[in-house]
Amino acid sequence: MPTHFEGTKEQKNTLNTFIKLMRATESLNQRLCRHLSEANLTISQFGVLEALLHLGPQNQKELGQKLLKSGGNITLVIDNLEKSGFVSRKKDQNDRRALIVELTAQGKSFIEDFFPKHLDKISEEFSVLDDKEKEELARLCKKIGMKEE
Repeated sequence: MPTHFEGTKEQKNTLNTFIKLMRATESLNQRLCRHLSEANLTISQFGVLEALLHLGPQNQKELGQKLLKSGGNITLVIDNLEKSGFVSRKKDQNDRRALIVELTAQGKSFIEDFFPKHLDKISEEFSVLDDKEKEELARLCKKIGMKEE
């Protein structure tokens, strides 16, 4: 759905691009979140589990930065994962103020089983693009995402 904004050609082009990007993102997120909800996970919880699986134990601040979540939000996400038995917290030996979050055996088993299934869903969603298009989309998204404020 194009914009009905009456501006310059550049403004309309920019706004149309923005609308398409946001609609594609929302549509993709809805479909992938359905898969996550079947496993009783939020996208943030999945992000934490995936980061811990592939990067190892992290402190809460690092996890929040990686997932672009506030300190309060990441604390709540980890609280809920801890209640589910998927993660545990321990004091950071190098910084007594910080807590290290790590997968429990149950959490590791769960995410090792679930991650490939979720990756299959992501692959299915991106199957409309060829490899060159995926690389170009990744490049453009990174360019937008890395723009300095």
